[in-house]
Amino acid sequence: QEPEEEEGTTCKTQKTSWLQDCVLSLSPTNDLMVIAREQKAVFLVPKWKHSDKGKEEMQFAVGWSGSLNVEEGECVTSALCIPLASQKRSSTGRPDWTCIVVGFTSGYVRFYTESGVLLLAQLLNEDPVLQLRCRTYEIPRHPGVTEQNEELSILYPAAIVTIDGFSLFQSLRACRNQVAKAAASGNENIQPPPLAYKKWGLQDIDTVIDHASIGIMTLSPFDQMKTASNIGGFNAAIKNSPPAMSQYITVGSSPFTGFFYALEGSTQPLLSHVALAVASKLTSALFNAASGWLGWKSKHEEEAIQRQKPKVEPATPLAVRFGLPDSRRHGESICLSPCNTLAAATDDFGRVILLDVARGIAIRMWKGYRDAQVGWIQVVEDLHERPEKVELSPFGNTQGPSRVAQFLVIYAPRRGILEVWSTQQGPRVGAFNVGKHCRLLYPGYKIMGLNNVTSQSWQPQTCQMCLVDPVSGSMKTVTVPFHLALSDKKSERAKDMHLVEKLAALLKTKSPNLDLIEMEIQELILDIKYPATKKQALESILASERLTFCCLRNITQTLMDTLQNQELESVDEGLLQFCANKLKLLHLYESVSKLNSLDLQSGASSSDNDWAVLLKLDEKELLKLQSLLEKYKQENTRPAVRFSEDKDGTLPVKTFLEYLDYEKDVINIKKISEEEFVALGSFFFWKCLHGESSTEDMCHALESAGLSPQLLLSLLLSVWLSKEKDILDKPQSVCCLHTMLSLLSKMKVAIDETWDSQSVSPWWQQMRAACIQSENNGAALLSAHVGHSVAAQISNTMTEKKFSQTVLGADSEGLTDSWEALSLDTEYWKLLLKQLEDCLILQTLLHSRVNTRPSKVSSLQAEPLPRLSVRKLLEGGKGGIADSVAKWIFKQDLSPEVLKLADKDREVENPDEPKEGDNRCFLETSEADMDLGAISDLLHLAYEQFPCSLELDVLHAHCCWEYVVQWNKDPEEARFFVRSIEHLKHILNAHVQNGIALMVWNTFLVKRFSAATYLMDKVGKSPKDRLCRRDVGMSDTAVTCFLGSCLDLLQTLMEADVSRDEMQAPVLDTEDAWLSVEGPTSIVELALEQKHIHYPLVEHHSVLCSILYAVMRFALKSVKPLSLFDSKGKNAFFKDLTSIQLLPSGEMDPNFISVRQQFLLKVVSAAVRAQHSGVNDRDPSEEAVTTPFWKDQDWPVLAVDLAHHLQVNEDIVRRHYVGELYNHGVDHLGEEAILQVQDKEVLASQLLLLIGQRLAYALFHTQTREGMELLARLPPTLCTWLKAMDPHGLQNTAVPVATTAKLVNKVIELLPENHGQYSLALHLIEAVEAISIP
Repeated sequence: QEPEEEEGTTCKTQKTSWLQDCVLSLSPTNDLMVIAREQKAVFLVPKWKHSDKGKEEMQFAVGWSGSLNVEEGECVTSALCIPLASQKRSSTGRPDWTCIVVGFTSGYVRFYTESGVLLLAQLLNEDPVLQLRCRTYEIPRHPGVTEQNEELSILYPAAIVTIDGFSLFQSLRACRNQVAKAAASGNENIQPPPLAYKKWGLQDIDTVIDHASIGIMTLSPFDQMKTASNIGGFNAAIKNSPPAMSQYITVGSSPFTGFFYALEGSTQPLLSHVALAVASKLTSALFNAASGWLGWKSKHEEEAIQRQKPKVEPATPLAVRFGLPDSRRHGESICLSPCNTLAAATDDFGRVILLDVARGIAIRMWKGYRDAQVGWIQVVEDLHERPEKVELSPFGNTQGPSRVAQFLVIYAPRRGILEVWSTQQGPRVGAFNVGKHCRLLYPGYKIMGLNNVTSQSWQPQTCQMCLVDPVSGSMKTVTVPFHLALSDKKSERAKDMHLVEKLAALLKTKSPNLDLIEMEIQELILDIKYPATKKQALESILASERLTFCCLRNITQTLMDTLQNQELESVDEGLLQFCANKLKLLHLYESVSKLNSLDLQSGASSSDNDWAVLLKLDEKELLKLQSLLEKYKQENTRPAVRFSEDKDGTLPVKTFLEYLDYEKDVINIKKISEEEFVALGSFFFWKCLHGESSTEDMCHALESAGLSPQLLLSLLLSVWLSKEKDILDKPQSVCCLHTMLSLLSKMKVAIDETWDSQSVSPWWQQMRAACIQSENNGAALLSAHVGHSVAAQISNTMTEKKFSQTVLGADSEGLTDSWEALSLDTEYWKLLLKQLEDCLILQTLLHSRVNTRPSKVSSLQAEPLPRLSVRKLLEGGKGGIADSVAKWIFKQDLSPEVLKLADKDREVENPDEPKEGDNRCFLETSEADMDLGAISDLLHLAYEQFPCSLELDVLHAHCCWEYVVQWNKDPEEARFFVRSIEHLKHILNAHVQNGIALMVWNTFLVKRFSAATYLMDKVGKSPKDRLCRRDVGMSDTAVTCFLGSCLDLLQTLMEADVSRDEMQAPVLDTEDAWLSVEGPTSIVELALEQKHIHYPLVEHHSVLCSILYAVMRFALKSVKPLSLFDSKGKNAFFKDLTSIQLLPSGEMDPNFISVRQQFLLKVVSAAVRAQHSGVNDRDPSEEAVTTPFWKDQDWPVLAVDLAHHLQVNEDIVRRHYVGELYNHGVDHLGEEAILQVQDKEVLASQLLLLIGQRLAYALFHTQTREGMELLARLPPTLCTWLKAMDPHGLQNTAVPVATTAKLVNKVIELLPENHGQYSLALHLIEAVEAISIP
């Protein structure tokens, strides 16, 4: 915890001694520290921060800093941080807030919040404040102690002012609430009422430096008589009840210490002159903050009064009763002990004097402590740490009251040493070198605002004392153990601690002679007197790694024997029991280790026949089981590192003792981790499962030691299920498990005798639960088979018993193995076996991998899949199985076609089924090369096992969802989204397709889609990469692909909506074994719950999407997509697709139509340019617009389709398309496209211009001699017409003349003879022929 340093100067001593000049105060709850100097102050609050070493530690950081002075020239002289208790009933013992009280040279005392807000200020005397002290409530330790009130006392050079704690607490709370209200409402703060206080004028004393307020004390009758005769002489009268007095002690000079006694009730609390008339109303004033009387007015009304200094009340004189007169000695400070009986005073002679407060005498003096700072530590005894021997003292028993010890802490700055002394006459119990510039902080109070009821439930963590070191910037606290207060001669505790330290050192030594060490340890532990320490010593011995098992057993046995030989009364029950328990565990360890070391070599390895008999399986079932496990083993074997020392079945004795607990003749396992549980199970059962040690002996040993069969079963299963790899490699382990399970099941409390075949046995239920939870499906399936077999065997014998009892006379040939007694458990076993088999097949599939992966693998695809268990599948909901397969398909990046191929059997059944979905595979390696054979087989097997859960539509739906979810995590991976749409298109049932598409749109797309729209509308062109990333969250290329896929999705949605009326919604079934699944609703169920879409609205969105896609795809400029729509059209965008919106209808405004037409012609031009422009002519700006990896749209067709929706004449678009094709010189395509055009005449006249441009280029731009001659031969009208042509618009000028000749003929075909340009066309024929002749 580091206080931040405020000022550091160049001089080294100043650098380190700055703290000595500051006023310092720390809250006893450690949550606030104040450092003040002159007018400035800093409030520090603790915060968790990382230190330089990387550890988290508490550091004090500046919470508030500033100047506190209000009047000119006043400085801070003293400060206190008083934590105030919370009034809430649910409070945990932390203070509600902390008030900072500051005294000034002007005589003012001001109260602040932690954030430096002034709550209250009062001038109590016109001299400087010397010292602030606080006293908080403490529960009296025993009935003879007077209960003390809380108070704040303020020392002035000739007066002491005390403020009652309760009224101060209420006033401060009221002020804080008032400040908070004023801050919230923005009003000016209101002046609070003054505090009630008592003021004593100290007489017959020269100077006062410090004081201690002892509190109320009541005299004993003898002291009362003595005092009365001292004051009143021989004839003094004595009252019946002794008076209550407040006692104050001051230190200073003449007398060095003065003792003052103020009779309670001799003076009224003083209020300011304004309040005297209404003193009785004060209490209500504290709660009625809004009232205007009692100086509680707003600021501007008060300004006049504020300027004058408040009137200061006169003090009630209080004479010194007696003192310690020592004219040359000047007191410097006084510090009261926590239980108000002692006080330590320091003086200018370098002495520390211990005073007895009640008797007023000095009882001890320490010399050689100049400038000493003192504090106290009070320690309460822990009752458990009393010695075992009953001594003749009231504290011999462990039930008596806890004793309290007080230690005086003295810091001598001149020597840089901190000492701890036992009081009153005790020795020095500790000393520390701490540096010469520290400050000792001893608050001497706790939390204000508690009373005898609330303080009992509170256990506030308060700090008694701490040392602040400015050099290292740290705070240190001192902790003193209680036993140091006991006198050295009698302190057996100290001797015991010494023996424990010696023992710890002995356990660390590496000695070859263990026998010698064993002897020493025995002597040490027997010498220890306290039972708690003895137990601690034995625990440390048993936790030692160096000692052998024999050594531990001998030591524990010796201790046990010694304890048993002692007299009964003097033996600690707990210790004896502890030794006995540890011995029993050691004996168990010994017997298990012996059995494990026997090393029986098992007979011949088990054959398939043994398995069949043991597991009661016929040949076909056995073969199926073996082939399943074989496949599982192949897919599941991952090379893993094994260390030679990781020997299964061994466990150090130390670890063994840590894991187990012995109580009331039963051994329990402590809360240990899964790995530790397996290690313990391996120690017991690993050798048995390998047939290397006797199963019967082991079971007998464990049962007799007190381990319950249920615990043994869970240990056995934990080993079996976690060591799957070893078990699958050793077939004979199944036989061992069978034997072991039979033995455990025959133990007394395993299966209840009264168990009825129609109820579920908890024993088998426990085993099934373990199999259901296990993620190692191979081992789980085998153990379930073994369990089923053993259960059937036991069930049969029990039924046989009952059967033979009922049919005594009849011919009871008993129950053969082939006949199995029917029971509820049997049904559960069969269900579990089916579930485990399904889970195993699924797990095998999910572990299989495509050998060749695409070169680009996303990090999302590289994450491993979680392992499956029956429990996970049961909790995964109806779609859980399809979901896990979809995740696997995503990781392997299989195309939808592969899923269809694996499902070929179903297609054989329905040959008429339409084959949908084009194979758009964009993996860099073609999937034909992949080793898909094995995967296809596994998929096929999974389809057979889960005919409903993995129905193709369901699987495609889950894949579609999985891909889009993963795309949403990383939108740059556009291929995921494309793949998602592929899966969507493969869904055959339109109801499912419609629902999934709608969910994908609403969940993932509409937000990004609207962001892209508004962005493109704002910039009026295809936006740059930076803007796309900022607004849409992906790069510009990804946005292009995203819009293309959105268009696909919207078109699929419309198709699904059309075809859903022709088919029925699918019925979602579940396999019989999985009927009990619970969990989230499946995607397909959610899809079927989706409403019908509003077709025109989806169409409206698809038009917008096409426009956006075209803008991005061809990087079109000066297009604002939303400007192509009227207000109705704009308002309908991004609304729920199932809602009915008002859409544009009827004739459109011609202005809109012309803008739309312009846009569509732009798109067609860009599309033809992208497809046909020569490589050499390509602009750098168009480089980006290369063909993407996904399938591109047929843009001319799309443009005509859009023209239809946007009310633009489709023929104009078609004619423009033909013109663009000829313009780019692809005349063959142009001829085909002409067939689509309806108004051929207009087209012909458009094409004439193009011919003119081509000829003009050939004649004027090539500038050959022949060309010139030819020009001279042409008719003048044609020449003029050709000269008017501008061939710059031509995209492709290198078109052969022969091709142009064809075009001229085509134009003549299209033009009617009566057309105005027909003659021009005829001239052109001649011109073309003339050009082509040379």
